[in-house]
Amino acid sequence: MVVAAIMLAITFKLKQPMVIGYIAAGMIIGPYTPPFSLVRSPETLNLFAELGIIMLLFVTGTEFPIAKLRSVGRISIVTALAESIGTLLIVFFIAQNLGFSFYDSVFLALALSITSTVVTIRILEDVGLIRDKSSTLILGMLIVEDIVAISVLGVMQSFVTAGGNLSIANIAITLGIVGGFIGGVTIIGSKFVPRVIDRAGRTNDYALLLITILGLAFGLSFLANGLGMSVVIGAFLAGVLVAESKSAAVARIITIPLRDMFAALFFISIGALMDVSLIPTYIVSAIILILTSFASKFLIVTGILVRGGYDNTTALRSGLGIAATKGELSLVIGKGGQDVGAISSSVLPMLGVVTIVTSFIGPFIIRVGSRFKLSEPTEEVDSKKEKEKEES
Repeated sequence: MVVAAIMLAITFKLKQPMVIGYIAAGMIIGPYTPPFSLVRSPETLNLFAELGIIMLLFVTGTEFPIAKLRSVGRISIVTALAESIGTLLIVFFIAQNLGFSFYDSVFLALALSITSTVVTIRILEDVGLIRDKSSTLILGMLIVEDIVAISVLGVMQSFVTAGGNLSIANIAITLGIVGGFIGGVTIIGSKFVPRVIDRAGRTNDYALLLITILGLAFGLSFLANGLGMSVVIGAFLAGVLVAESKSAAVARIITIPLRDMFAALFFISIGALMDVSLIPTYIVSAIILILTSFASKFLIVTGILVRGGYDNTTALRSGLGIAATKGELSLVIGKGGQDVGAISSSVLPMLGVVTIVTSFIGPFIIRVGSRFKLSEPTEEVDSKKEKEKEES
């Protein structure tokens, strides 16, 4: 934490995302970066990282009540699904041709198909675009991307844990377990859990409310882990259930400090687990995959929005915004692959490099997009979008 505080002060001064400071702090204190090597136990680092993942995804889930998920516009859903799946397939193909193994290629492709929600929103606020219509589209796509990424990660981990047999029966069982867990928790849990949380909230005892919601977060994470899925799914769904309660705002406020501390532990642990001596061996591959991901997401999003009747300025800004950064979920996916022994030792540090590079250049890319004014929407397009908004 001492090293992280120093690095965070430096990144703040340089106006860079805090994730860069955390990863750099982890590299400094980790076992792979002499002469310091203040932390030598990978088991301890993995434990910290897992706690960090649970808290990070739990608080993220509190931002997604079921009503909000239902309110995502049709164009955001279609565009996000198209660009996520398209980017995943293209990056997988490129990774295979670069010589990566099947599972390395899958987890790299999934990680690079996801945009950093935290970093992107922060940049949009900084450049004054948060109320722009392109930002509304980006936020909708980010929600869909997060849901898809968390679900696919759960399926992939269950698949690897089951032995990776590609039989139709095994695939059906894996999808059934993941779908049943998500559906059961969402449908049944939303009827009972919010009432329990509200009852704890009415006592005005913040300690009781805090321990209740933490018990829910770790309980569902434990259950998901026991079913062979990622703790990410359990933690995120716990946050969604908390978001359904009337005490959601209070719960979010009292858990944000915990999220910030454990998120710091997660990113620092990821930095410490990165073998920086491997960087020269994969830096060229990392750059190729970054460019592939950026080009895929930008072209798919821009193309779909232009075909959907949006003006060129909105389409361009949306494409640049959704393609610019990678971050927290990309690292969570890499860590998930490492936890089930599916990926090689080079994938996690590669994703760390991808996160640092895209977090650094992301603000410049989005700022460039904010200066573009290629065209203004016509009245016909405005009425079309109003109609679509009412339908969604």
